Amino acid sequence: MAQIRIESLRKEFGAFTAVQSSSFTIEDGEFFMLLGPSGCGKTTTLRMMAGLELPTAGEVFIDGDAVGQKPASQRDIAFVFQMFALYPHMNVRRNISYPLLSQGMARPQVRAKVGEVAEILGITDILDRPVGGLSGGDRQRVALGRAIVREPRAFFMDEPLGALDAEFREHMAEELRALHDRMGATTVYVTHDQLEAMQMGDKIVVMNHGVVEQFGVPQDIYDWPATMFVASFIGSPPMNFLRFDGMVGAGTDQVSLGEATIPVPTQRDGAHGKLALGVRPEHIRLLDDAPYRGEVVAAEYLGTTQIITLNTPHGEVKARIPSDRKVQIGARTGLDFDARTLTLFECDKGRALLSDANAKVLSNG
Repeated sequence: MAQIRIESLRKEFGAFTAVQSSSFTIEDGEFFMLLGPSGCGKTTTLRMMAGLELPTAGEVFIDGDAVGQKPASQRDIAFVFQMFALYPHMNVRRNISYPLLSQGMARPQVRAKVGEVAEILGITDILDRPVGGLSGGDRQRVALGRAIVREPRAFFMDEPLGALDAEFREHMAEELRALHDRMGATTVYVTHDQLEAMQMGDKIVVMNHGVVEQFGVPQDIYDWPATMFVASFIGSPPMNFLRFDGMVGAGTDQVSLGEATIPVPTQRDGAHGKLALGVRPEHIRLLDDAPYRGEVVAAEYLGTTQIITLNTPHGEVKARIPSDRKVQIGARTGLDFDARTLTLFECDKGRALLSDANAKVLSNG
């Protein structure tokens, strides 16, 4: 398999810049996620890595070899598309075997390799069926089989589960991750679904407007978002922002929200002006005697938990609390925050201020 490194990768389409000087490394054997909203540059980045687009600037390295200006055929990668891209006039066996036959491999060897791949994917019983009559999940397995059978250095996948319904998509995500673990393959996977990225990825790059906003393991990205965009894109419901005018300096360990003093992680960075205190919904407790107050305006029952919406002097807040907690619409209650889970942001730049707790995570991202 392969280590993949991109350095200062940039792509321009006329006056439009799709990718702006991206740099990160995908280690050998990782399941790596390119995550972001539509139009953020994630697919363009993947296509440059695969050789389907040539970069305007920057370089792509596969196992230390510069391949940025080489065609896809010289990179030894396999690409799986969202819409399967199968040959409709061929059956399953011929679709999977086509890459090997086109390379001149002997037919007995081809048959053996197709059988091995079909067994891994659980499609031995449909090898002789036409692809046109298959379900979406089976067609995706065939597309994966055609990629796997070549034993490439890396697999690139562009939203391969996007055409499946929600229930089957979750099942296929589990199967893809299990398949990756079994093969130890380097996999680069594009998605706009943050739950899919958190569920499957070893590492995640979050992109927005062609810029890498954050790079790291899922837990660090969730706990210590580097920007307000990442904080709002990752999580359901996303992180709350309590906006206020103020100043923090190095060593600050509390902020004032109206008459309430809120402990925060000790800051290593300082800023002044419009700031925001970021808190995840599950890190809010409703306590009658907490000094910071809000009014309950809505409750959404979700089974084991409920989402409570509150109006506060610094913006709307959503809290995730146990479903057996009785909450009255219109009631005023206190909001209690655990200082270890809070992040301060500079609103104008959208960046997180560094604290003793998250400095290492964010500086490495």
